[in-house]
Amino acid sequence: MRDNSSASGSGREALQLDVAALRADTPGCRQVIHFNNAGCGLLAAPVLDAMVGHLHLEARIGGYEASAARAAEVREFYTEIATLINTTPDNIAFAGSATHAYANALSSIPFEADDVILTTRDDFVSNQIAFLSLRKRFGVRIVHAPDTPEGGVDVEAMAALMRTHRPRLVSATHVPTNSGLVSPVAEIGRHCRELDLLYLVDACQSVGQFVIDVEEIGCDLLTATCRKFLRGPRGSGFLYVSDRVLRAGYEPLFIDMHGARWTEPGGYEPVGTAARFEEWEFPYATVLGSAAATRYARKIGIEAIERRTPALAARLRDRLEPIPGVRLLDRGPRLAALVTFGVEGRQPEPFKAALDARGINSALSYREFAQFDFGNKGVEWCLRLSPHYYNTEEEVDHVADVVADLAGQGRR
Repeated sequence: MRDNSSASGSGREALQLDVAALRADTPGCRQVIHFNNAGCGLLAAPVLDAMVGHLHLEARIGGYEASAARAAEVREFYTEIATLINTTPDNIAFAGSATHAYANALSSIPFEADDVILTTRDDFVSNQIAFLSLRKRFGVRIVHAPDTPEGGVDVEAMAALMRTHRPRLVSATHVPTNSGLVSPVAEIGRHCRELDLLYLVDACQSVGQFVIDVEEIGCDLLTATCRKFLRGPRGSGFLYVSDRVLRAGYEPLFIDMHGARWTEPGGYEPVGTAARFEEWEFPYATVLGSAAATRYARKIGIEAIERRTPALAARLRDRLEPIPGVRLLDRGPRLAALVTFGVEGRQPEPFKAALDARGINSALSYREFAQFDFGNKGVEWCLRLSPHYYNTEEEVDHVADVVADLAGQGRR
């Protein structure tokens, strides 16, 4: 089903990136060292052109008229995302954010008191808060699978909990926002399919960084943003909905005229595709920008990105590890391009501000973002650095040198 012929080529040549050309395509590279791709990737010129061009068209001929004129290009969003994750356009819904997509997915599940949500201790903070909200409103139970000693969920223990509790929903985050862990979502998915359990995956930090195949993962629902490693605009994301979920009649709690037809005064009929999870109003320039970003990533080749981006992060960890006062926090058998660490004797905001002053973009994570993970690690905050394929090895080394200098100031 997957077609990579136009996305990544073949053989050794497909894995060689022209980093200089990619940086020339990225205006932000001339302004900053951007190591905050896990927050928001830098826009490439084709993405910016697609968005600005549509806004100019709206200004010239009107918003409705512009969307009608660009209808074919808008449909390419669904084709591009579907090809990226190995599904069909009918299984993709646009969303204003990954959190919006996740909330819509949750709202489609008819939870009842004592239903179990089985998740991990490395789930995204907003997902955990949503589960707690469901517990408050409907009386669901939240069960967390234990971790292995090396870090990351114990899949066999999670499978045992599946058999014991028969959860209404199984949920996992592929790459948590607060660490470099890569969770074994496909292994979890195999157990879910064996037991016929509903499975929701948060792929916010992995789409655009790794090859994502929803058939291999075995998920029923998958959410992601376009703004991070896919390098799309803010205010964009998507929801994947499996054929099984569509056939079963799942629909969001607040479905509207885009997602359903009002067939009679007392009834409606949801559309047959994932469009039932969308609303009528769209930010069309953002949709076009997201399509352009996905097309751009596929042209580069996700396999090549998957090889380069985590390798830059590994180089950064190697450079940070021997620095006195710096404690690397990433754990697990496989790590992504999110590098997290604490710094002895430094406070979070001033440390980040010092990096900002050196032209280095970064992000902070706090205990409240990762109660289980940071509780186990005994930390209240960490700094997160997240390079991407357009960053250079020289930038990695420079950032590590700056961290060493700033950490030394704190010790002094």
